Amino acid sequence: MNIFDTYLNKILFEIDILISENNWKLKNKLFLNKVVLEQPKNISFGDMSTNAAMILGSEFKINPIRIAELLTPKIKSIEGISDVTFIKPGFINIVYEINVWHKFLFQLLSRKGIWKYKNIGLNRKINVEFVSANPTGPLHAGHARGAVFGDVLSSILEMVGYDVTREYYINDSGSQIDILVKSAFLRYLEVLENKTQNIPEGWYPGDYLKEVGKAIFEKFGDELQNLSFEKYFLQIRDITLNMILYNIKKDLKNLGVKMDTYTSEQKIIDSKKLDEVIKILNEKRLLYTGILDKPKGNSNQDWEPRPQLLFKSKNFGDDSDRALKKSDESWTYFASDIAYHLDKLIRTKGNLINILGADHGGYTTRISSAVMALSEKKYTLTNKICAIVHLSESGKKIKMSKRSGNFVTLSEIIEKVGKDALRFIMLTRRNDQTLEFDFVKAKEQNKDNPVFYVHYAFARCNSIIESASICESQFSLNKINKLVLKEEINLIKLLTQWPKVIEIAAKKLEPHRICFFLIELASEFHSYWNKGKQDPNLKFIVENNIEITTARISLVKSISYTIKAGLSILSIEPMKRM
Repeated sequence: MNIFDTYLNKILFEIDILISENNWKLKNKLFLNKVVLEQPKNISFGDMSTNAAMILGSEFKINPIRIAELLTPKIKSIEGISDVTFIKPGFINIVYEINVWHKFLFQLLSRKGIWKYKNIGLNRKINVEFVSANPTGPLHAGHARGAVFGDVLSSILEMVGYDVTREYYINDSGSQIDILVKSAFLRYLEVLENKTQNIPEGWYPGDYLKEVGKAIFEKFGDELQNLSFEKYFLQIRDITLNMILYNIKKDLKNLGVKMDTYTSEQKIIDSKKLDEVIKILNEKRLLYTGILDKPKGNSNQDWEPRPQLLFKSKNFGDDSDRALKKSDESWTYFASDIAYHLDKLIRTKGNLINILGADHGGYTTRISSAVMALSEKKYTLTNKICAIVHLSESGKKIKMSKRSGNFVTLSEIIEKVGKDALRFIMLTRRNDQTLEFDFVKAKEQNKDNPVFYVHYAFARCNSIIESASICESQFSLNKINKLVLKEEINLIKLLTQWPKVIEIAAKKLEPHRICFFLIELASEFHSYWNKGKQDPNLKFIVENNIEITTARISLVKSISYTIKAGLSILSIEPMKRM
């Protein structure tokens, strides 16, 4: 049912014959993995195009045009191929017979719309860490983008055969937790003393801590009132973090995201993983005491050169070696992050993926260097950065700042536009592109709202199928052969791309491709439907012509199957009626 793989395998078979006939010396057959079959950007070239002649030409030092001359008649002899041509520098263009598209549609309908995808993962383990917001307050729109990206990417990787672990790293250690606990204590004092407290600049003033303050008061009464920070910190840290984490998990659940693992930074530190990291890096001779150059563009007058424990990050492509200890001998955040990634490597025994926020762009190379060092380049870490989300309503931008307490929470966004619209819209841009999220547009019911547009296509399919009252048992190949119009064949061609979309999305780690495909499919379907309003012969249900109607309903059914498959990956329930 994957036309790309089916015909690529047939072309590779013909290539084997060509190599044998010409006694070409084959050093390594793996070079054939570079041969691809894909849809040409210019559809006038044909249905498919392959680079086989150029790959063979490079391997055997023969002019690719000469290879194309030899290979073209062999490809043309393959069943289902009607025409083959080649152009410089050696691309071979292929046109299929029309029955290839009919057979594809029949196979899809025979399987009740159940797609099969290429097994790329081979059950190998992979860890996808995403969201990992500091537990200092509620999740907001930026977190939503990373959450949806990571969740959908994980689903795609599972579909192509990976054993995926979805993970959230809880940054529950460090100065931000100290400030959080101090901020919560002020809210406790507000309840205790029944008066508003002055919240210092740089602390967390959000109203979400008021509930934390009440919970602390309910448990301790006035016992904490006169305690020092060091003493009340131990008493209220867990209450504060647990309440915020509870709400974070609730928000993720409402967004349709379920994590497999939550890992605590503090527990990583307590487990002595840092000592293990130092031991491993020392054994590899990747640590030394040295003095780093002054950071470029640093205007901080307090900076001074000082000896530090450094990791040889430059050995792995970083632009500088990196400090593992601060001047006060405490560990840097980078050091504890290395320990966490060591823990992930031990648990996963496979490659790692981090989905990070826009503010982590300058951090990726060093942590990837550490993973290469720890795993001796056996495993890789891939970092995907999610760019900023700009919120607006009626054209007015909404600012977000967790520290200031002036931000729109994820729960508020879900309440306003719904889970499905939020999930879909978060994937209507590449992850590295800024995303504009307008509350008004997210609720509009027109073609400018992509999720509505796709839902409407599915609902329209459902309405047409119900109106036709044709059983699936009537979808025979002989009936499907009646689909001959350009619009019909183009829709089938588009459907054949779906498994390839999944494969590319998995290989390139680009889940936005799912939404792009669904929008394109919905657009092509709506366009054909609109033509039926002008020409009765182009309607899906043609009076007094059961054969044409059955053929077109088979196409509509296949489109509905595919939209449903795409939306299910996004964890969106398709709407049968709107």
